Amino acid sequence: MRARSTIFTLFLEYIYPERRARVKDLVAMMEALGFSEAAVRAALSRSAKRGWVRPERVGRTAYYALSDRVYWQVRQVRRRLYGPRPPWDGRFLLVLPEGPKDRGERERFRREMALLGYGSLQSGVYLGAGVDLEATQELLTFYRLPATLFAGEHLGPREEIQAIFPLERAQAHYRALFPLETPGEPEEAFRTLTRLVHEMRKVLFLDPLLPPELLPPGFVGPEARRQFLEARKALYGKALPFLEGLELPLTALSPQGG
Repeated sequence: MRARSTIFTLFLEYIYPERRARVKDLVAMMEALGFSEAAVRAALSRSAKRGWVRPERVGRTAYYALSDRVYWQVRQVRRRLYGPRPPWDGRFLLVLPEGPKDRGERERFRREMALLGYGSLQSGVYLGAGVDLEATQELLTFYRLPATLFAGEHLGPREEIQAIFPLERAQAHYRALFPLETPGEPEEAFRTLTRLVHEMRKVLFLDPLLPPELLPPGFVGPEARRQFLEARKALYGKALPFLEGLELPLTALSPQGG
């Protein structure tokens, strides 16, 4: 776990729906995860330079708040991690954006499309099943990309769809996560919970959360998701004394999604 990525996980799991946190709380949580205060402050400073967070001050209290763009990303991750899967109408969404032309930006766009549940049919052609159209349009707007979108059925075998996505890598990732060891102390439960959420959000780049009709036999994704939600609820209960000691917003202590 790297410092900047871990800070994102903290905002995702413990701060949301608030978008700002006290520096002292971020430092305390990161120190519990093994990061030094100097490393945390350096990561926050670098994130601010990139425009991911912004420093704020209320009286003598220092805060960092998520940018609009990163707050949008947090909402998408939470929606896919914790939100219910809508029923699938059997249609696929095909997205043909005009760009990006810059290689680095193109890779960032590809990763964010993967985060929304898209696979790449070929360079610059994206296919999704059960994906969120509104989120897709928002992402295209962020990148200022004109795009052509089609909705339709697939007439071939489902194996053709499965081949678009790195499902084998997702399978290996899930199997490495479970079963979990049962933590004892509240701070240990906090560490276990944070690492679990951190790894589950990473697997969203691999697992598009396909409708059940499209999954290959033996794919453990749905069962891993069920185990994750059960473990998360149990770990929250054990970690609560540690979290309450940080005086986080009460809404951040609820294991509910959204």
